[in-house]
Amino acid sequence: MSSFSFNHIALSVKDVDTSIDFYQKVFQFKEIKNTASNSKTRWLSIGEGKQLHLIPRPDFEIKVNKAVHFALSTVNIDSFVVHLKELKIDYSDWIGSQNKDYVRKDGIKQVYFQDPNGYWIEINDDIK
Repeated sequence: MSSFSFNHIALSVKDVDTSIDFYQKVFQFKEIKNTASNSKTRWLSIGEGKQLHLIPRPDFEIKVNKAVHFALSTVNIDSFVVHLKELKIDYSDWIGSQNKDYVRKDGIKQVYFQDPNGYWIEINDDIK
């Protein structure tokens, strides 16, 4: 069987410029060249060769729920939460308690928040 590695996340977004601004402001992701096409899809580098592709779909209905999310890990979740507060971005634990983090049974701390399109993002301290 072949082996696989994670490559990218692609999200449909209402306004690609607003989404680019959000992801750069929150995560400092660097915009990289869309090498696949001349479309208005814009790419961001997440790091370690991984990418976030933001595909403009201004007329599409975007349906989201918290169970469908992507997660990023950081060694200093506490300073990231301070960063969210400075940006006035509300976050919650898994059950939805506002501006509250959660420590899972395995000891991993996590918070959830949404991007401008409503997509859920989990930040945790599960650094391996």
